[in-house]
Amino acid sequence: MKNQDWTRTLWRIAWVGGLVLVAGLVISAMEHKQASLAAGVVIQIDPMPDSTMLIKESDVLVQIDRSFGFALEGRPLKSIDVTRVERVLEEDPLILDADVFVDAKNMVRIVIIQREPVLRIIDRNGLNYYLDERGIKMPLSKHFTTRVLVATGSIPPHVADFQEQKNHRLQDVFELGQRIRNDDFLSAMIEQIHVEEDGDFIMVPLVGDQRIILGPYERVEEKLKNLKLFYREGMPYEGWRTYRSINLSYEGQVVCK
Repeated sequence: MKNQDWTRTLWRIAWVGGLVLVAGLVISAMEHKQASLAAGVVIQIDPMPDSTMLIKESDVLVQIDRSFGFALEGRPLKSIDVTRVERVLEEDPLILDADVFVDAKNMVRIVIIQREPVLRIIDRNGLNYYLDERGIKMPLSKHFTTRVLVATGSIPPHVADFQEQKNHRLQDVFELGQRIRNDDFLSAMIEQIHVEEDGDFIMVPLVGDQRIILGPYERVEEKLKNLKLFYREGMPYEGWRTYRSINLSYEGQVVCK
């Protein structure tokens, strides 16, 4: 064998040997890490846009303890199924997303994104809860009350598929709430939706004592357009407290008392 060929063979042997050594070291390090204990738990809860925190770190730890029967701190890392921990946490209706991982210092890190309520419902049975932007039901927080649009009155009980049901009044309430929330002018003006027994919708403004009568849930886009036009062109001249009611239920007009 020529010297050049022999040198190449030695280099190949050394290269393969190096790979085997590195693989062995990686496997050994992984086995050592799996045998290590969780040094602690670090929880990060991202606040909502208004800085509200509906859940606390203690709530997360209690939920883990109840679901698994033990705390994560001090447990062997190989016994901690981070995917299962994420799944357990995401079953909480106040949690939109949970990301769980173990860092280089053997700390179990949990990053929580809260579900954001956009509408508070107090239905005809007195049940009190939030809906998020997708219509998912959320319980009230035991720590904080979020300032969102409130809907009250003759609202039927929540069902998971209410958005798919035809002529479901909760669907109308939720849709109106979304229309108000997505309109800068209306979201700054309206604080409450009330549904009468006959199905008429009433809106309550933040400023003034008026009842804004939307009437039956039909021609809603037209009615809200007329309301904004009235507030911008008619109300400033007469004053916010002049009228007791603003009725939008008549087609093509706004009737005030």
